[in-house]
Amino acid sequence: MTKKDKAKAYWRENIKYVLILLAIWFLVSYGAGILFKDELNTIKVAGFKLGFWFAQQGSMYVFVILIFAYVHLMNKLDKKYGYDS
Repeated sequence: MTKKDKAKAYWRENIKYVLILLAIWFLVSYGAGILFKDELNTIKVAGFKLGFWFAQQGSMYVFVILIFAYVHLMNKLDKKYGYDS
């Protein structure tokens, strides 16, 4: 595998990870907070309706978790393609 092919494969996997994580973020923030809020509001967490909780707090928690997941995935990807120092 040439250096250019390796870089293209690395970038392709990086974009795949970004798109998957963005889809999860969209589903949690827009889906759970807006689209599915009525169904989720039938469930209560610590006295709050779950749809409200996702709209106000849950999407932020998931976003932070996604940041750590991206860092973990990219560290593995760097090692896979030899870009770790």
